[in-house]
Amino acid sequence: MGRHLHFDCFSGVSGDMILGALVDAGLPWTTLVNGLKGLKLNGYRLRKRAVRRGSLDATKVDVIVQRGFERPLSLSRIRRIVAAGALPPAVKQRSLDVFDRLAEAEGTAHRTAGCKVRFHEVGVIDSLIDVVGSVLGCHLLDVTGATASAVNVGSGTVQTSHGPLPVPGPTVAVLAKGIPVYSEGPRCELATPTGMALLRTLVSDFGSTPTMKIAAVGCGAGDHDPENWPNVLRVFLSEPIAGGGLAMDRVVRIETNLDDLVPQAYEHVMDRLFQAGALDVALTPTIMKRGRPGVILTCLAAPERSEAILDVLFKETTTLGVRVQELSRHVLPRRIVTVTVRGETVRMKVATMGDGTEKAAPEYRDCKAVADRTGLPLRSVMEEACRMCHAGRRAERNTTMESKLKS
Repeated sequence: MGRHLHFDCFSGVSGDMILGALVDAGLPWTTLVNGLKGLKLNGYRLRKRAVRRGSLDATKVDVIVQRGFERPLSLSRIRRIVAAGALPPAVKQRSLDVFDRLAEAEGTAHRTAGCKVRFHEVGVIDSLIDVVGSVLGCHLLDVTGATASAVNVGSGTVQTSHGPLPVPGPTVAVLAKGIPVYSEGPRCELATPTGMALLRTLVSDFGSTPTMKIAAVGCGAGDHDPENWPNVLRVFLSEPIAGGGLAMDRVVRIETNLDDLVPQAYEHVMDRLFQAGALDVALTPTIMKRGRPGVILTCLAAPERSEAILDVLFKETTTLGVRVQELSRHVLPRRIVTVTVRGETVRMKVATMGDGTEKAAPEYRDCKAVADRTGLPLRSVMEEACRMCHAGRRAERNTTMESKLKS
């Protein structure tokens, strides 16, 4: 059973902040540096230093670029660089997932196809090291599950090559869809595209800090050093939990009885609740007073999303009151992996059981998109996604075994 990692994003998130926080939490520096040599990139060196941000001590990891690429790099070129590296298969795949998300978000933000996005100049080396280093760091620390708090995105404007843009910038805004975010503190950009793409790839749930036996705490510093503000990302790393490895977090159950809402509105209400940050929504048929048939609408959400959920319920339904209860929830460590089905990317949620076995489930919306495009039955697409996932995990285990035998 591996470790659990929780990201405390009270001052946003960036690639170098994640890398610094992992090093501060105990990631061996020499092992990280040597591992990144597997990327076979030249023209840079890594530096770590102790800094202070506000009232907190932290570790700052800098990528000192001495020579960049002569031309902007396409997503396909980035993928070739990562795929050709001497890295563990799981690290390669998750790093590629991060860049896929970055390219897709950039494309959406700038109204172009993700495959046409170009990663520019010297900055692409920073991104490669931050992304692969963060994923490799989690792998070296034996992190098998991760959660994160709501993300502070900052406020104001940020200067770019395209001119000033509002915070969060267009790419961060796209990557933030479905993630609880807020704005607090100094007027500057606190969450970067790389940081958000890493969270979307590494993290299975966003909410309050889960119940965990903390073994290490790490603080990774960002570039900005605002006055009287601790601009750091804090991480909590747990040791494996005995007795099945179940982690625990807190959720809010919000429910109401409805008997006068037209049935056609339920789908719209559920969509709005998920957009507001709901973790799950269920409709249960019931018999109400005076024998009237009705529905109990039940919604689970992180505590900090309760106000947004209540706002949707009062605006979009006929309810005059709701019931709110905070609960403990036991959860299996989960992560998101991607597989390719008929040329399309399908996300798989993979949960690890206490005995080390895994179970996986495909993302319904991704499978539906493939079914709509190909004309295949949805059931067939979901079964093929599961087969591809199992085959990938089997190949990864075989590769790991071969590496151990060679060593």
